Amino acid sequence: MLRIRRKENADVVFSLSGRIGREDIAELESLISAEGKARRILLDLKDMTLTGQDGINFLARCEAAGIALVNCDPYVREWITRQAPGG
Repeated sequence: MLRIRRKENADVVFSLSGRIGREDIAELESLISAEGKARRILLDLKDMTLTGQDGINFLARCEAAGIALVNCDPYVREWITRQAPGG
């Protein structure tokens, strides 16, 4: 189960708690696209426990689109790096 909290200041921060499942990705994509391009978007992964291949692919796409991933566990970072072209 994934819990999403939204905070805003100069940036928009989505704090993710739990596991990103395939069923959560469409909701996250909708939330992100609803923000538009006016402010920088960050995904705070501090409380993310686990994710599968779908979640890693989603995070890699987010990062490629300029969305910052903060508080990313080293194992998740390594997995995302492997997904990147040439990684």
